[in-house]
Amino acid sequence: MKKIFASIMLLFTFISITAIYAEEVPKVPTAVTIGNPDVSPESLNLMVRHMTADELFIEADGWLSLLKVAAKKVYTAKLSVKDINAKINALKAKDNNQTSVEKREAIQKEITQTEIEKDAFLDELTKLRSQREIIVSRLNTVLKNINEKIGLDVNGKELEKVLPYRRYIDTVGGITLEVTDTKSAWKTIYGWVMSDEGGISWLINITKFILILFAAIFVSKLLSKGARRALEHTPSNSKLLNDFIANIIHKIVMLIGLLVALAALDVNVGPIMAMVGAAGFVVAFALQGTLSNFASGLMIMMYRPYDIGDVVDVAGIIGTVQSMTLVSTSIVTADNRLMVVPNNSIWGNIITNVTHSETRRVDMTFGIGYNDDIEKAQKVMEEILSENPLVLKDPAPTIKVHELADSSVNFICRPWVKHLITGLFTGK
Repeated sequence: MKKIFASIMLLFTFISITAIYAEEVPKVPTAVTIGNPDVSPESLNLMVRHMTADELFIEADGWLSLLKVAAKKVYTAKLSVKDINAKINALKAKDNNQTSVEKREAIQKEITQTEIEKDAFLDELTKLRSQREIIVSRLNTVLKNINEKIGLDVNGKELEKVLPYRRYIDTVGGITLEVTDTKSAWKTIYGWVMSDEGGISWLINITKFILILFAAIFVSKLLSKGARRALEHTPSNSKLLNDFIANIIHKIVMLIGLLVALAALDVNVGPIMAMVGAAGFVVAFALQGTLSNFASGLMIMMYRPYDIGDVVDVAGIIGTVQSMTLVSTSIVTADNRLMVVPNNSIWGNIITNVTHSETRRVDMTFGIGYNDDIEKAQKVMEEILSENPLVLKDPAPTIKVHELADSSVNFICRPWVKHLITGLFTGK
């Protein structure tokens, strides 16, 4: 009786310890999104958005395990196709050595049957590849969310934690063509083209890419023209500034459109932006002179010392402003030469705008001899100016003795005219 009681107590103690140990041992976390491998990438993305990085790595391990199984099935099927090809080659070699018609017919029948079996394996291989690519796509979705949670390195590349998954995908993903087997190669290409995760997916993405680019071009032109027309109703803005703002709007919209289009191709634009940012520092040091011209161009556009069509005297060059960019200003001289002047050379020196005002004074000096009649000479000049239709009555011209030179008495003659000097440079 004592032995029975002791045995019961021992069994009870063992069960209690086992229950306590089972409660203390934590459960191994498992992936929760791998129950439906056919889940769409959009749905899977919503399912994992709330997860932490540690939880996402568990999901990635779950999808990686499914990928391993799918990859094993693919390579097992490929081995079966190779075995069938070897069998077919052996039968063909045996057929070539036979002289009996009956045996040749039997071999040909067996070859035909084996070819049918091969077609079935190739169809199955295509399905297995499609299933594998679906899992690869889902694993990529999880890895994308992991990168968003843990970030990238300073070079815009994925961290070491993510690289093993990428390496495995690169190893087992994609398709390889059996160039020695035409039928297998064709089946592989056809299967990839017709699969939802292969050719059809790329066709859809490329179509999206082209449509987004065309939409970006259309929207950029529309916004650029709209901004230009709106700015033309602001008299305080120069034409140079209007053109600059319109061009900037066009380029910004095109840049955004290009990034969205690349995203439609499943291109990760994050590393691209990081590389552009890192390269910006190098470019800034290499192009210090250009950046100086850029800053000078902005200052010219803001303070508007001249505009397109104005006759200016800048950096020792006199001519009509034809166009301007943030880096340089194009000026056409009186002898019809095109001069491209860096903006830094213009903003850092004196700027003379000849045609800024509607009227300007023409300064002339005439000399007469000491024996000539000063009053008569002045009267002659006044009559000439009064009869000239180009000379303005208001302001009145100035004519008077200016100096007694060594050999002449010099008059200053200063009439006011419309700035017809523009015609010298524009040809009008």
